[in-house]
Amino acid sequence: MLITQQVLSGLMLGGVYVMVAVAFTLTIGMLNFLNFTIPPIFMIAGMVGWGLAYYGLPFGLSDGGIHWAVALAIGLVCAMAASLLVERFTYRYLKMKYGDATEHAIPLVSSLGFLLIFENVILIILGSDSQAFPTPFHDANLRFEGLIVSIPQLVCLVLSLAIVFGLSSMLRGTQTGRALRSIAENPDVSTILGVNVFRIVPVMFLITGLLCGLAGIIFTLNYHEVSVYMGNEVAAKAIAAMVIGGLGNIWGAVAGGIIVGVVEALSTHFFGADTIKISVWGILLAVLLIKPQGLFGHTRIGKGKF
Repeated sequence: MLITQQVLSGLMLGGVYVMVAVAFTLTIGMLNFLNFTIPPIFMIAGMVGWGLAYYGLPFGLSDGGIHWAVALAIGLVCAMAASLLVERFTYRYLKMKYGDATEHAIPLVSSLGFLLIFENVILIILGSDSQAFPTPFHDANLRFEGLIVSIPQLVCLVLSLAIVFGLSSMLRGTQTGRALRSIAENPDVSTILGVNVFRIVPVMFLITGLLCGLAGIIFTLNYHEVSVYMGNEVAAKAIAAMVIGGLGNIWGAVAGGIIVGVVEALSTHFFGADTIKISVWGILLAVLLIKPQGLFGHTRIGKGKF
């Protein structure tokens, strides 16, 4: 029963990793660079939500803190806006200046710069201490036959699978999805064929911001705590999940996220919390040794995966 409970908890925890891993997969699959702004975007949703719930709206627009749900909704909007800001200065600027933003290391380095900027802006405004988030879900659990399921984590898992299914359908069955896939194959050729890159790429960054923001909100509701560094650990495990599942494969990211969640839960149960990183990255190395492209990945790294 204890092992079943741990596997179940790992599946629920994997929902958070799934969302963030899919966000990483979109960027590296479409634009061929690792987006380092995903951890702070994850953090912005939770920290902005906490700041508004605790202090209220800026410029005296509210008397004290606002309702936690409204605060988190605003935090989600801020996360998506931050993702669009990253698109403007890590992709669009290079595309306008050089004609191709995917063949330079500057997007990766500039996204790293945004990571530091976002984290330090929030740190200056809201501080570096971990903060308790006020929600009514302190004991929001389902109990069945001795098993306990966290409702926020269950919602996260179902929501993440639903979003990924919708995203996969959009990529394969809509004009916008086909345009995104053509950019992933070859941005120059897609432009020649009439794809408006400056209109399509922001859609991908909006989806990335939405995924990270929702993951940050679910994480906040489940653990009742936020901090300026809350996204770093989650993002590291999401990267491991993305590589385990296979670069550029959305459903591979889903499988990788669930695998990482289950491995983390079982590792904590059998060996203690200090062994989580060893277990997760050990599984990653084992997968790479056996199948370097990941469980469901393609043989090509970079473009041409969708």
